[in-house]
Amino acid sequence: MTTPAALYQSTLTSLKLRARGKVRDIYDIDDNTMLIVATDRLSAFDVILPDPIPGKGRVLTRISNFWFKTLGHIMPNHLTDISLQTVLPDESERNQVEGRSVIVRKLKPLPVEAIVRGYLIGSGWKDYLKSGEVCGIKLPSGLQQAQQLPEAIYTPSTKAAMDQHDENVSFEATVALMGKDLAEQVRDASLKIYQEAAAYAKERGIIIADTKFEFGVDDEGTLYLIDEVLTPDSSRFWPADQYQVGVSPPSFDKQYIRDYLETLNWNKTAPGPLLPAEVTEFCAKKYHEAEVRLVGEV
Repeated sequence: MTTPAALYQSTLTSLKLRARGKVRDIYDIDDNTMLIVATDRLSAFDVILPDPIPGKGRVLTRISNFWFKTLGHIMPNHLTDISLQTVLPDESERNQVEGRSVIVRKLKPLPVEAIVRGYLIGSGWKDYLKSGEVCGIKLPSGLQQAQQLPEAIYTPSTKAAMDQHDENVSFEATVALMGKDLAEQVRDASLKIYQEAAAYAKERGIIIADTKFEFGVDDEGTLYLIDEVLTPDSSRFWPADQYQVGVSPPSFDKQYIRDYLETLNWNKTAPGPLLPAEVTEFCAKKYHEAEVRLVGEV
């Protein structure tokens, strides 16, 4: 694996910067389209860490684009057919973001994150131990950590501002936010996308334990899949050959970084601690491994 130079922050001067998120830099192109750049920044515990993970943004972009294409029969997405060269004719700027950027339609993002859980892990496991429920959904008794749920469940959350935590909400709360028809569309699409993707990934040695989707609507109210899809940043990926019920499996995602940070005397507020080179390199390899299993070598 050849590790490309890391990009912590893009610096495009020919386009107007719209926003910088935890990972993505967003630029306005015109009234209808924008450029989204996936940098190599990494956030953990809602803090952007000072060290990038080399190549991570390219991995996220390639995996997302693969899923957008593969799942296009379920619903439309925000990608356009506009070439990067059209938007960035300057070669030096184009080289900076090549392979880690997409040109997308401007849509109105919905105010919820659509979370689907197929396995009992993370905050869901903690909820279950306390109440026998996950986000208000009653589950059978006697389930174990990391066990596959009888069926995948939809557990939406609100979108928090930067440096704030999202809040789990009921499906009924999303109806109040978006209306019944749209809330049902989001729930049903999320479950269908997860189920199809999870089956595909499992054939390639990856269990998708849970994931989150984002959706947007156009002026006519048509629903689109947006942001990123089924990546190691938006999902919990486990190697199928190391999975066993009762223990938290190793992962392909940034859980490795979280586990490392838990060993430090850090209060989980900014600024984040520096990461040793061996930690960032290992994390980069895990991202790349997930990419190869799902999409194949570049």
